[in-house]
Amino acid sequence: MTSTSTPPGLTRFNALGERAALAALHEVCASAAWARRLLAGRPYATAEDLYAAGDAATAGLTAADLDEAMAGHPPIGRPRPGDPASAREQSGMAGAPDGLRAEMLELNLAYQERFGHVFLVCATGRTGEQMRDALRERLGNAPEREREIVRTELGKINRIRLARLVEEDCHRMSTETTASVSTHVLDTSAGRPAGGVAVRLSARSGRDADWRTLGGSATDADGRCEDLPAPPEGTTHVRLDFAVEAYFGASVKRRADARQDAPAHRDGGATVFFPEVAVTFAVAPGEHYHVPLLLNPFGYSVYRGS
Repeated sequence: MTSTSTPPGLTRFNALGERAALAALHEVCASAAWARRLLAGRPYATAEDLYAAGDAATAGLTAADLDEAMAGHPPIGRPRPGDPASAREQSGMAGAPDGLRAEMLELNLAYQERFGHVFLVCATGRTGEQMRDALRERLGNAPEREREIVRTELGKINRIRLARLVEEDCHRMSTETTASVSTHVLDTSAGRPAGGVAVRLSARSGRDADWRTLGGSATDADGRCEDLPAPPEGTTHVRLDFAVEAYFGASVKRRADARQDAPAHRDGGATVFFPEVAVTFAVAPGEHYHVPLLLNPFGYSVYRGS
């Protein structure tokens, strides 16, 4: 494989000194054994080789190694200051109402008392309500079953973080070699930003090509989502999928007047007419696309912003 086919971020990682490489890997996973195993596998020819090595290292963690890895993750809803990775991953809790935050705290404490460790879930792209529901469901698991679920979730998190490590330079290059995308969601029924809306980004190269899901995030307390993955070179179209129903399901509960103001002919008492919003648009290299979504329970509009 030629050097031009190796992502710039991977080339940089392969060339790092041992101490710097270990520090970068520790930001991905707090297990020293996991980091040492990936360090020993350098250089990696492709990103997939790195991800596969990460999966194998996660699968091989001992009980003590797994405990060490989990210790690097804060409870859901309480990312540590100076931990941007966890804050970004848990952005579905941004703007969550006090009642949901209190419920998450209570459930987290119950989980830690039952299993002896932090509740670990791949939170990227999940709303606060979805994380709460997962926590409720897993509280009933047997400890052995929960341990394996934790390992699986850790593997998902490690993969996402490794991808960010590999693509770091690609994000810097996005204004030159590919497009970049951000969005901003405004709840026009409430007259305020819509925080905690899960957003997934997909891309394709040509009208007849298959869509490829690249990843997702969620809007912050200001309704902004500016950490979406950069589309790969050659991308001609991008699709943003917004999890509208989950957002309004929580929002309507917080606003008693929303039901009173809704049309009387609403089908079956549903709180939102469009459960999902998919926005597809054409892109070109060297351009940034900010695509705001103006949202209410029965309609939406989008436009190219700046």
